[in-house]
Amino acid sequence: MTDSAARHPGETDSHQGSLPDPVRTLADLERLEQAARRHEIACGDGTMVWRSWGNADENIGDATPVVLLHGGSGSWTHWVRNIAALAAAGRAVWIPDLPGFGDSARPPVGGDADALPQPMEAALRALFGDTAVDLVGFSFGGMVGAFIAAETPARVRRLVLSGAPALGVNPQWRLVLRAWSHLQGEELAAAHRANLRKLMLARPESLDDLALAIHASNLERDRMKMRRLSRTDIVLRTLARVRCPVYGIWGAQDVLYRGVQDRLAPALASAPSFRWLRSIQQAGHWVQYEAPQAFDRALAQALSEELPAARSAALAQ
Repeated sequence: MTDSAARHPGETDSHQGSLPDPVRTLADLERLEQAARRHEIACGDGTMVWRSWGNADENIGDATPVVLLHGGSGSWTHWVRNIAALAAAGRAVWIPDLPGFGDSARPPVGGDADALPQPMEAALRALFGDTAVDLVGFSFGGMVGAFIAAETPARVRRLVLSGAPALGVNPQWRLVLRAWSHLQGEELAAAHRANLRKLMLARPESLDDLALAIHASNLERDRMKMRRLSRTDIVLRTLARVRCPVYGIWGAQDVLYRGVQDRLAPALASAPSFRWLRSIQQAGHWVQYEAPQAFDRALAQALSEELPAARSAALAQ
């Protein structure tokens, strides 16, 4: 962008140089954030903060925005190891801190995933007008993505889910995490490490200093702590109303689906245009962080597949 008239609403300038890849340290994370353009869209009593990388404003590469939605108690940093690959492929990468998480204000009403489609659509319209996007949702963000695709079908070209809950395949699943809000110092760090190992990561070596720093920072900014929909089958029921192509990319050792991975594809197939499910070996729930290269390959395949003729025609109208 060369002048303020060309900017998206609420945008601030930043330097879009070469992106660190791989992202392994806090210094890499800082470089990645410094390379982002920051956008602030009105939301609730404040703003929803978005960051973008790649060809967000140049007419080169694939002009379709790729919007990545993070998981619960998360922020844009859930995607730190995937941004560079998408940008290098010529994609415009857009990631919000979802309302109530990270740097974003709470939604106008509500406190769970079903409160987010309305403010998300308002932000998407402010940023992209009527342009449809490729939507990728991780965990809680997968719930939000499914709701958006069902409620505003013209907005979503395709939907990629990863680790999404609420598919109704493991209704008895429960996971007890260590309490941490009363702790400080090394005791706090130990609790975060234990919870990361139990919920997010499959391999001990995946729990590095960067993962711990991201997790701790995101938890402190979570203002949506009374979420309950993930324990229902609402995503399963919602997918039946999603008309765009739907893809799944899952960690083979995702603790949410341990022992019931064979039920995932049939559940995702409740979407009329379900295409395929890829299982990433040696990876847990936070698969895009733990196995970024394998995840990026699967995501690139999903994003490059030709849309069905009927879908392309509908989006062109």
